[in-house]
Amino acid sequence: MARAITHTLPSLLAALTLITLSGCEKAAENAPAASSAEPTMHISGAGSSFAAPMFNKWLEVYATDHPDLTLGYDSVGSGEGIDRFLAGTVDIGATDAPLRPDEADKVGGPYLQLPVTAGMIAIAYNLPGVSGPLNLPRDVYVDIFRGTLDRWDDPRLAAANPGVALPHKLIQVVARQDSSGTTFAFTNHLAGISDQWGAGVGKLIDWPGGTMVARGNEGVAGRIKITEGSIGYVEAGFAQRLHLPLAWLENRAGGFVAPNAETGQRGLVSGSDAIPDDLAMTVTDPLGSRSYPIVTYSWALLRTGDGDEAKRRAVKELIGWVLTDGQAYADALWYVSLPSNVVQGALAKLQATHH
Repeated sequence: MARAITHTLPSLLAALTLITLSGCEKAAENAPAASSAEPTMHISGAGSSFAAPMFNKWLEVYATDHPDLTLGYDSVGSGEGIDRFLAGTVDIGATDAPLRPDEADKVGGPYLQLPVTAGMIAIAYNLPGVSGPLNLPRDVYVDIFRGTLDRWDDPRLAAANPGVALPHKLIQVVARQDSSGTTFAFTNHLAGISDQWGAGVGKLIDWPGGTMVARGNEGVAGRIKITEGSIGYVEAGFAQRLHLPLAWLENRAGGFVAPNAETGQRGLVSGSDAIPDDLAMTVTDPLGSRSYPIVTYSWALLRTGDGDEAKRRAVKELIGWVLTDGQAYADALWYVSLPSNVVQGALAKLQATHH
């Protein structure tokens, strides 16, 4: 049974809170005069913590040109985002795991599931005294997360990192506690590359005993930051913003590859040649010598049936902007812009709706 983290991360979260409050105060001092236009409509979104920084950036930029709208996004995890969408309490659900057939049956009307962004799942770690990135062979990182490789100086790790003085220290795995699309994409990759992975594929996993668990990508990254000897899977941008070292992972071609804009794009494109009609494609194990091996799409869920026609039109226009101009903000936040054929497929479905 994994150990849930129920206490806060005092030092880190307090510092982040102070930074946020300070930034808000300065923003308030320097903000331009409010537009005379009063908001007349609210668009709400919730779900994926993986894609939350991207959604928040989109809504921030979009709001400047649409003073008639208020926009909000709750980073609650893909599973909760799906639940809120099915319950009709949000206008947009965000998930890194495509809807299962049983979930789709509960929508209760026509809807769209459109890929809107993509990114990399990094394996981040906290190992003081070890400089430079660690190489993680495929069998090694599978065994770390299945709990059968538990020392940093394991011979297989040492062989992949010659000249690195690895400590004889227990490896502390950190994983997700909540229903998570990041977990779905990560375990989908592990199951795809190893017959030894036995925990299944899904948004919720029964992790080995001793695993620390935390909520959201931000929770996992924060726990790794303050726990020496720890390792965990997390959207690459969250790890980068906390200055966590990121492992170089062995890809399908046998090379060790760092997560970055180029390798992420190569990994995504290599697995996106054949786009299914429902756009629910997963990239389990990308081809290519320079492809980063763990990449995933993130989808927006939106209703297209009867109801508030003005709201439907506003949501459609927002998602249309996300699929076009909005892709320009991906690189700066460590996301991967969508391949052109994926954008074209998503736009075609969006434009085929009547609102």
